[in-house]
Amino acid sequence: MSKDDGQNRGPDDPQFPDRSIGHLVHLSDFGEPQAKRVLTELRSYWEELRHGRAIPARADVEPKGIRRGLDYAFVLERIAPGAARIRLAGRHLVDLLGMEVRGMPICAVVNPSSRGLFSDVLETVFKGPQIAQLTLRSEAGYGRAAMSGHMLILPLKSDLGDVTRALGCVIGLGEVGRAPRRFDLVSHELTPVIPGAEIIQPTASAAGFAEPSSPWQAASRAVEAPASPEERRAQFRVISSDAPKG
Repeated sequence: MSKDDGQNRGPDDPQFPDRSIGHLVHLSDFGEPQAKRVLTELRSYWEELRHGRAIPARADVEPKGIRRGLDYAFVLERIAPGAARIRLAGRHLVDLLGMEVRGMPICAVVNPSSRGLFSDVLETVFKGPQIAQLTLRSEAGYGRAAMSGHMLILPLKSDLGDVTRALGCVIGLGEVGRAPRRFDLVSHELTPVIPGAEIIQPTASAAGFAEPSSPWQAASRAVEAPASPEERRAQFRVISSDAPKG
């Protein structure tokens, strides 16, 4: 994960070695303590990249720095308020969704009922900027055991200097079973990148969903409906043709 060259890359990219070679250790074999260690190491790596800056740059991220958590890592690109697509992803996210994930929106990991809040939380990561850690839950179903999970999202600067990238990881604890596995957002914890700074709480307006009405919508609401049948009929014009048929 060196420099973002504008192309979508994923687990087949040379920066993500083929995990089918050798032994892939699943976090489900270790449980919650191992998951927390991956989260802690990724956040520590992000802190090291800052070098006194508030936000590290996307170009500073190298795979060797997160070798033990590489299978669970991802890089996001903000594409709209409350929306980001996956630019790079480790094998675990591919296993959870059961498909290639390059270019997909990160909200594909969560169930539709949780996507509104998830988008609001995601937008605060870029707007704050701030750090988000999410607790996830996937209910049991046909061919699927119940799973718990974690997601960490850390803001990054693009090559242009704006905060439109993010480094993160997603960890599903338990047997994946029948894919795709999607999660409910159980809880979230937000942390400012500068200690003591105000935390931006997720709201629909912060994510850009409370947009002003279009001019034509405002104009239509300003026009009152006619009060009587005669006034309503006056709104219409009857067009007739007396031209001879033939």
